[in-house]
Amino acid sequence: MEEIKNKLKNLPDLPGVYIMKSNEGKVIYVGKATSLKKRVNSYFQKFLLNEKTAILVSKINDIDYIVCDSEAQALILEASLIKQHKPRYNVALKDDKSYPYIEVTNEEYPRIFVSRPKGRKFIPSGEEGIILIEDGNKSSRLFGPYSKVKLIKEALHLIRRIFPYRSCKNLPKKPCLFYHLNLCPAPCIGKITFEEYRDIVENICRIIKGEKEVLVDSLEKKMLKMADEKRFEEAAFFRDKLTAVYNLYAGKTQLHQLISLKDLLKLPKLPILIEAIDISNLTGKEPAGSLVVFRDGLPDKSNYRRFKITYGEYPNDYEMIAEVVRRRYTRLKNENRTFPNLIIIDGGKGHVSRAKEELDKLNLDIPIIGIAKGNEEIWCVKENKPLIIPRDNPSLHLIQRIRDEAHRFAHKYHTLLRKKKIVSD
Repeated sequence: MEEIKNKLKNLPDLPGVYIMKSNEGKVIYVGKATSLKKRVNSYFQKFLLNEKTAILVSKINDIDYIVCDSEAQALILEASLIKQHKPRYNVALKDDKSYPYIEVTNEEYPRIFVSRPKGRKFIPSGEEGIILIEDGNKSSRLFGPYSKVKLIKEALHLIRRIFPYRSCKNLPKKPCLFYHLNLCPAPCIGKITFEEYRDIVENICRIIKGEKEVLVDSLEKKMLKMADEKRFEEAAFFRDKLTAVYNLYAGKTQLHQLISLKDLLKLPKLPILIEAIDISNLTGKEPAGSLVVFRDGLPDKSNYRRFKITYGEYPNDYEMIAEVVRRRYTRLKNENRTFPNLIIIDGGKGHVSRAKEELDKLNLDIPIIGIAKGNEEIWCVKENKPLIIPRDNPSLHLIQRIRDEAHRFAHKYHTLLRKKKIVSD
């Protein structure tokens, strides 16, 4: 509880998303706020709590947060995190036709706008939200409900700057102001094909539904396909869309650190998913391996993994690191799961080289670096000299934070194994 009190004191008075976690590191609630400081602290004012909130607060063991540029951006990020983690205590608003929704019409060139669908029939349709049947033949998809009209309109404006769309009730005979502001692709005068416009609408729906991973993967594949076909102008178009989507989802600090790290290490992709490995042992006894996962610059504790090392002929950090790498990425490969954009090893050139050997055996090409204690040198696979990053560089801060978390998690498991050994003896 002391750790939470310290976090409450240091919360910024800025808009963003807060993430509450249980003892097991599982995300149990995600919320957005105009002021992270005021909103999160309100949970710990006992006289303000109802019974349900009090139960939630009693389960909180840790709180993370992501600072955003606006509450509208926080709304979009909140939806993505809820989709990803499915927190137990997030309860949607009841289906009430007095609440505002985002409506996407079922036309050749769908219209997107905010509506209050009073007097029209609701039909549930799973993840697609709600299908609205109107006048027998006309139908729309609804997403929501939401609590604030102004906030939804601001969020749609953010989305529209990335994926321009039609909002007019009837297609005009000449392009309107939105076209000249680059906020509408002007299907009214044939400036965009049916297929291209449908693709835009589906991307918008993915953002509304919080399907960040699907959206990013789709844009990356299109960008790489265009590049392979030497259609560089189109590849640049999708690259710019991808960057804009990253900007939409990442908080201020996290995005700056991730972009800085990508540029510094010359990574092929933004390191949205990072895994770090460390070994903890005392003269080779009860060696333990840890793997921590950082997603969007934040710890994803529900996906942490620990390894009881089987290699035990004599103390050998290189072989212990190799064992963890082999076991972890063999499993990911066999289960056809997502690989990280970067692997961080707590160690120097020898540790990195040995880990790379295991990845090569699995035919995996995952960027990997090591951070050596002392001078905090960064070792890359193909370099004979370490990379020295200035102490005030945000990239180094992120690497250090991830390395320290891997060390903490490995030491915790090693201590547990030693205690069990003492008891059994």
